[in-house]
Amino acid sequence: MARLEFKQLLDAGVHFGHLRRKWNPNMAPYIFDEKKGIHIIDLSKTAAKLEEASAAMKQIARSGKKVLFVATKKQAKDIVTEKVKATGMPYVTERWSGGMLTNFGTIRRTIKKMATIDRMKIDGTFQNMSKRERLQVSRQREKMEKNLGSIADLTRLPSALFIVDIVKEHIAVAEARKLNIPTFAMVDTNSDPTLIDFPIPANDDATKSIELIVEEMIKAINEGLEERKNDKTAVDEAPEEGAEDEAAEPVETPAEGESVSADEVSAPAEEVVAAPAEGSTDENA
Repeated sequence: MARLEFKQLLDAGVHFGHLRRKWNPNMAPYIFDEKKGIHIIDLSKTAAKLEEASAAMKQIARSGKKVLFVATKKQAKDIVTEKVKATGMPYVTERWSGGMLTNFGTIRRTIKKMATIDRMKIDGTFQNMSKRERLQVSRQREKMEKNLGSIADLTRLPSALFIVDIVKEHIAVAEARKLNIPTFAMVDTNSDPTLIDFPIPANDDATKSIELIVEEMIKAINEGLEERKNDKTAVDEAPEEGAEDEAAEPVETPAEGESVSADEVSAPAEEVVAAPAEGSTDENA
């Protein structure tokens, strides 16, 4: 994957941190300088960490596993919804419900309830209800859809989380750490990068900055999915080539009992006949 240029990071405002009084001391290795009371993020560290995170994200996607994107802040929700939907990965952009990971069984029951309501609309049961009941059920379905987002298609726990603003999404970070789920995140100067497995020091408040980092993660996922598709194609084609080779072997080697031309055995035949002749001559002598 091509590494982002400094100009792209600068133009997106990735280097702008928070006020000095809001900083987290654990972010010290990623801070380049301070200007007018605002910390400036070291973009060389950002580029290196982004490349490392992209490589890990690519491997997860290549293995066919799911990555859950979490971004409920106003600046990020529309960007994540737009970018992530095309990849088929799950995302949460409205509200992180406590226990979404640690109490996944309950979440799955809620998802099944949504599916039941959808079936009721199809098989006609919904039309047999009173108007008031239909309204209540519809509102309940809309509320569940809003809270759960696209995780309705998630049948098991995700293999990784990508988080925008770990201070706001601290519950998601805590649940992922408890379940030993790898985490990727944009960490600003007010965040603690030690809580994240793959921290990306960057401005998590600017729209352009969020969009740039999310796009890089999406590129990594798409590359991983493409490589997975190519690997499956190669595996499917391999048996066919082997079958052709096996079919060719009987043609090259004559089967037992088949006639052989005189030219092919003329030389060996002469040698076989000549050997006994010499032996008989010696005995007569």
